[in-house]
Amino acid sequence: MFPSFAIGGAQMRFATLAAGFGPGFSHSVLSLSGNYEAAEIVCPAAAVQYLRKPQGGGLAHRLFAYARMLAELQPDVLLTYNWGAIEFALANTLVGRPHLHHEDGFGPEESSRQLRRRAWGRRLALRRSHVLAPSETMRTIALDCWRVSPNRLHYVPNGVPALRRASTPLTSLGLDLPSHRVRVAWSGALRPEKNPVRLLQAFAPLRDRAILLIIGDGPERERVVAAARALDLGDSVRLLGARRDARHILMQCDLLVVSSDTEQMPLVVLEAMDAALPVASFDVGDVRRMLSPDNHPFVVPHSTLALSAAIGRLVEDARVRRTVGAANRARAAEVYSADTMVSTHRRLIERLAAGAG
Repeated sequence: MFPSFAIGGAQMRFATLAAGFGPGFSHSVLSLSGNYEAAEIVCPAAAVQYLRKPQGGGLAHRLFAYARMLAELQPDVLLTYNWGAIEFALANTLVGRPHLHHEDGFGPEESSRQLRRRAWGRRLALRRSHVLAPSETMRTIALDCWRVSPNRLHYVPNGVPALRRASTPLTSLGLDLPSHRVRVAWSGALRPEKNPVRLLQAFAPLRDRAILLIIGDGPERERVVAAARALDLGDSVRLLGARRDARHILMQCDLLVVSSDTEQMPLVVLEAMDAALPVASFDVGDVRRMLSPDNHPFVVPHSTLALSAAIGRLVEDARVRRTVGAANRARAAEVYSADTMVSTHRRLIERLAAGAG
């Protein structure tokens, strides 16, 4: 049960898992927003059906409708994703199916602190559930704030399949990128918690030495366009919009920037590591833990000047970019393989389905 099945980190992970689990699993996916865009990235060979949301109403009406739906489906395991699907976790307390709740991150309202109402809501809804945290930061929050029992809390890092060849040449996009300028990439949804405007502010001093490629779309797009104009960034910033080949474009850049106020274990960082890119990022979630020690000097406190300096050092020194990028690729292959992620998820779900807990 997803708040939305638009393309994002949780949905991309699901696509990897559905492909890796194979024919022994079938999946019924419900998008509470009605958006099923991510169906395009799910392996056609995976047994996936897409469900219709029960009719709305007040909270009590929705909970009983969701409970009836679960009673009819009788899933071996119920999987819910993030706060937006917490009502299904509550409804399941009436049905009692084995339940695994995933928490991948927070919106801007919880970027700096946990909301008391939501913390209590999670405590109530998840008191008999298992919880999966992809980051150590999230694991600590689940233990200390939501009071999840340690024997029902599972830390499983994300992983990405290795990719060695880009299917979309940058030259085919008609961007006319100057060959002598460093290609700086930013990839994600243009949402407030990703803070793309601050990205532009940090990039502005480098406008004559680098090109910023922004891959993604969202509600902050107009603010990004206005900020780029106000900062006189001209053609040093290119907005590519939402693209299914974002990872292929990233592979042809020189470094990745993360400007978010809140993250946990962003897949785009793993994709950059696999592409042998260095990363300039704020010190959020598990980003520092994910990256190689060589990359740690470029993970900085929440300061626009600090982020700008980190980007600048990487723009100026190609040798450092190559060294840090190679170390990141080696760490991604050693620690964050997709095969490990798939096998760990599969074992956990099979144990829950068998009633082993």
